This record gives sequence, structure tokens and C-alpha cells, in this order.
Amino acid sequence: MDNITTNNSVNDTLDVLIIGAGFTGLYQLHALRERGFKVHLVDAAKDVGGIWHWNCYPGARVDTHCQIYQYSMPELWQEFEWRERFPNWEQMREYFKFVDRKLDLSRSISFGARVRTATFDEDKREWTVYMLGHQPIRARYVVANLGFAAKPYIPKIEGMDRFKGEIHHTALWPQGGLDMTGKRVAVIGTGASGVQVSQEAALVAKQLTTFQRTPNLAIPMHNQQYSAEDNRAMRPELPAAFERCRNAYAGFDFDFIPKNATEVSAEERQATLQALWDKGGFYYWLGNFQDYLFDDKANDYVYDFWRDKVRARIKDPQVADKLAPMKKPHPWGAKRPCLEQWYYEIFNQDNVTLVDLGEKPILGITEKGIVTADGETEFDIIALATGFDGVSGGLTNIDFRDGQGRTFKEKWSSGVRTHLGVSAAGFPNLLFGYGPQSPAGFCNGPTSAEVQGELLVDLLGHLRDKGITRIEATEAAQEDWFKLVEDFWAMSLFPKAKSWYQGANIPGKTQQSLNFPNGLPTYTAKFKEAAANGYAGFVLN
Repeated sequence: MDNITTNNSVNDTLDVLIIGAGFTGLYQLHALRERGFKVHLVDAAKDVGGIWHWNCYPGARVDTHCQIYQYSMPELWQEFEWRERFPNWEQMREYFKFVDRKLDLSRSISFGARVRTATFDEDKREWTVYMLGHQPIRARYVVANLGFAAKPYIPKIEGMDRFKGEIHHTALWPQGGLDMTGKRVAVIGTGASGVQVSQEAALVAKQLTTFQRTPNLAIPMHNQQYSAEDNRAMRPELPAAFERCRNAYAGFDFDFIPKNATEVSAEERQATLQALWDKGGFYYWLGNFQDYLFDDKANDYVYDFWRDKVRARIKDPQVADKLAPMKKPHPWGAKRPCLEQWYYEIFNQDNVTLVDLGEKPILGITEKGIVTADGETEFDIIALATGFDGVSGGLTNIDFRDGQGRTFKEKWSSGVRTHLGVSAAGFPNLLFGYGPQSPAGFCNGPTSAEVQGELLVDLLGHLRDKGITRIEATEAAQEDWFKLVEDFWAMSLFPKAKSWYQGANIPGKTQQSLNFPNGLPTYTAKFKEAAANGYAGFVLN
């Protein structure tokens, strides 16, 4: 699907314009079409998939098991066959093309349309959205589903533009791929993409140097290959799994153990942690004792178990001290752990070097390589695994303008404020899914897409049925939502970790909880409570 697709219906004013062709946007498109809305979707990419259109760096792979990393619609899961427990980027693209074909979505999508700015006409009560690659589109409502990883963060390193080799952010990796065989590779950053690229580079590169600022407290993936018979066997279990997702804190088909790590015996605690470890995936993170993200002592138990497991895999004690310090660098689980397969073993190889940026910061980049206090090291490829301006970056990166000409960047210069994580005062008729102060990065993506998608579609249906043509969040409701989020955040151990969860990875960004940390069931209940009270917190007219 290489050609840009347009749809003549966008010449007229739409009921709803959706931005973003990931899990969230595609779900909304399907649901709104089913309800008879005049709806269209635009995306900057050439195909569906959202982040999985762009992700193609070596090792890019889902960190949620495939059983629940898909839509819960029976017409989809009854047919699609997964090849792995944790699919790679290529299979994710296959899945999205399958969804597109089954639901006939592309006829209502314009690809190659990158949104640049949007203005609201108060008299007409409609948005005009301007894009590169497409004519302007007018719509009564806009729903922006930009994801938590829409704006890659590229640090300012002296001399970066002079490097003569290949240098790419992992989110902007060449779609045609990049062969690392026999090359000298640098990976800057040890977030999820840094771990994944490092694992792959270590297999084929002449030399790999991984630059670490903070150790990634990664957990075993335990990936598996799936056959057609495996797919047939797991399908009967899926309806119950999808239902559990809706009722679990993080939208997974399992939840925290209703016991405190500090109150069970040492034997039970050890056995429980071992069982979670053996399951692989996020069980050790999101299926652990209920107190470990709130009680430092409980967190120590979880970290110490993790540390001992990891250190046993690393031969050099000095390297082990950097990858799995004896004293935890921050509460375990307060930063999103990634899933690894053979990450820690690569540092036992002669062709792999770990550089601690705390001891030897990068001083600059030259035509040939990277300079630290030890001098210049030459590289052929530099991978910038430096993360994103998370959660809010997508919205602040687009020049949305309200009736007074204000942008999100201006409104949120001192911190994000939303109501229900879907709307902001000053931006009437603009809603956002999978965005700031919603479950977003604290929730399994497809679960969030469906649960929040249903809530948003119901909201838009209510507006249409009541003849309402304008909706705007109130400042008071935003402050109440902000307090709900921050009070929970302050009770937890999350603030003790400098993470993208609170914007700590972006210089100058106000630090706060960028997601809704209170859990998906609480989010759903709060949204439905507002709906039952005539969508309290909004001005509707």
C-alpha cells in the first residue's frame, strides 16, 4: 500500500476526523463508522499500524504476549495466527494489514498526511486541520490518537551532524534496514530499543559499544514459537482473557497478587518470585505482590531477587556492578522494564563493551566516531536509543490552535492539565485517545484502545443524539483530575525514579505523572461516573 489514499468525502465537513492509524485510531474509525458517523482518519505514514509502521530497528519486538496484544473482536482473533509469543515488528505489520483488510478500513483513511496545524472556528464550531500531503479537512470534532511515543527525543550532542557513518534514532530507522554485520556499532541508550538493538548487534557486529546512563532492570522474555495447533489451542481461552484485561490494573489478563511481600514468609516470597520469573514477560512486573510499588522494603525484596538472577549471568563483577548494582539505582518497576532475551550475556563477549555515561560522558561526535574522556572511538553505525518526549509530546508537537490562538505547548508549558485524560480547557471539540493523564503508557495498548475507545465513541454518540455541537473541559474539572492523579502518584514509589513516565528524560519538561496511574478499572469508573452525570466537568452546548 505505497500510494497515498484519499477520500472525496473529506471535501465536506466531517462529523469526526481521527488522527493516527494505530490500535486506538483504527478502533475508533471502525466503531464510529458502525454508528453511522461521517468519519475519516489521517496518518503521516504510508500504511496502518501506528508505531508498528515506524518500528523496524533490529530486534524490534512486542513486549506484551500476543494473546492480548490484539483486538478482542472475534472476527479477528478467530482467524489470525501468531507465530511467536512476543511478535516481532514484521508480524505486527502483517496483523495490522489483516485488520485493515477484514474491517475494510483504508477506504476511510488518507495516508501520507502529516498534521501540522489546526484551528477552531468558534462561529461554525468546527476544526480545520492542515496537513503536508493532503488538502485541509474540516470536521466538527477531532480525535487525536498520537500515542505516547510520537515525538522521538534526539539529544543535542556536539558534532552529531558531522558524523560520516550511519546515525539514526531507533524510531526513525531506515525502512529498508541497515546491515550491522562486521560493522563497528554504537548504541546510545539502554531503554527498550537500546536493549533490543544491542542484543542483535552483538550477534553480528565486529564491535558493539553500548552507552548506558541508567541500567535497564530488564526481565526475561521467554519467547516461544507458535504453530497452527498452538493457535487453535489458545483461542478458546481468549474471551476470558480479554475480560480479565478490562478489570486489571494495567489492562493485562493477570493482575497484582493480593498479598504483601512484607507479610508473607521468606519461603513463600521466594517461591512466588521464582514462579513469576519463570513465566516470563511482564508477570514479574505487573503480577507481583500488591505492595511492592508502594513499600520500599517490599520493593527491595523484588529488586534483590532480580539482581541476584542477573548477576549470575555476567562473568565480570565490575560489569555486573554497572548492569545490576548491589544497591538498587531506583525502585524496581518504577521505570518501565523491558523484556530481554540474551541481553546480559552479550557483555561476556569480547566484541562488546559497556560504557557508563556517569563515569565517561559523551563529549562529542566527530566525522569518525564518539569522543569520551578516554578519547575517540571510531564507529560505522550509531543508534540513538534515546527515547521520546513521552505521552504529551505528540500533542505539543502539532500546532493545534484554539479560538484565542493558543497551542498545547503554550498551555502546558508549566505542566499538563486534562479532564478524564481526553480533553483540555481552551480546546473545544478536540478529544484525544491514548494521551496525557489517560491509562496510555500504564496500560496494554489494545486494551486501552478498546476501553477508552468505547467511552469516547459513547461520548460522541451522546453529543449527536442530544444535538450538542460544542464540548469543552472546564478548568475546575482539570484541577480535580490533576489532583486525583498526583495524589496517587505521591503515594507510590514512581516519583523516586527519573523516567519518561514523569518527563524526567526531557530537559526542561515539567515533571509530573503523564499517565493515569490509578489503574484501568478506576479510570473506567471515573469516566462512566462523569457520563452518568451528564458528562460532568464539560461545558456542553
